[in-house]
Amino acid sequence: MQIQTHIITTIPVFNLSEPLENLVQFFMENTFSHVAIVEGEKFLGVFNENDLENFEVDKKLEDYRFNLESFFVRKDTSWLDVLETFARNEANLLPVLDPEDKVLGYYDITDIVSVFIETPFFTAPGAILVVAKESKDYSFSEIVQIVESNNSKFIGGFISDQRNELVQVTLKISSNNMNEVIQTFRRYNYNILFGNIDDQFIDDLKKRSDYLDKYLNV
Repeated sequence: MQIQTHIITTIPVFNLSEPLENLVQFFMENTFSHVAIVEGEKFLGVFNENDLENFEVDKKLEDYRFNLESFFVRKDTSWLDVLETFARNEANLLPVLDPEDKVLGYYDITDIVSVFIETPFFTAPGAILVVAKESKDYSFSEIVQIVESNNSKFIGGFISDQRNELVQVTLKISSNNMNEVIQTFRRYNYNILFGNIDDQFIDDLKKRSDYLDKYLNV
C-alpha cells in the first residue's frame, strides 16, 4: 500500500540557528506533537512540544540541541512501520527523510490512519473475532489453519495486545461457519474474547442457565 502521496510539504522545518521563540509560536498555532530540526539541510532530530515548558524563550534552538529526539521514517518505509513509529514515540507528526537525511516533508497520523481503515481488513464484509493465547503457544499459521479448515476465509489479522505472556489477536474472517471456527479455536485452547455474531456455545450456556433458574424456582 502506497502512502508517499500523503507526505506533507507545507509544514515548516526549523534550523538550529533560529530563535526558540519561532518554535514556541509554531506549537501555539498548531496541535502537532513534534517538529523537525535541521542544521544546514541535514536532519538532526525533532523537538517535543512537551519539553518547551522547561526552556527559556529568549534562547536559540542551538542551546537545546541535546534535547532533540531522534526518530523519523524514510520515503520507502512501509505504512505498518510508519504506524509503529507513531505509536512508539507517541507522536502525531513524523519527518520523512531522503537517503541524504534531508527532510522531504511529514506524515500526519490522521492521514496514515485513514489509509489503514480503507484496507480490506475494514472494508471487506466479514466478522471480527478476538482470540488470546500464551505467546509461546500461538502462531499465525495455526490461526489461519483453524479458520480455513472450517471453510471460512481469513481476511486479515494483527496482534492487538500483548501483556503478561498473553497475546491478543484480532481477526477478520468471512462470517460463514463462524460457530465452527470459534469451537475449533477453543479446542486449540484459545480464549475467545470477542465475536461480533452469535456464539452458539454462549447461547447454549445461557439456555442451560435459564433452565437451571426455572428449576430452582419451582
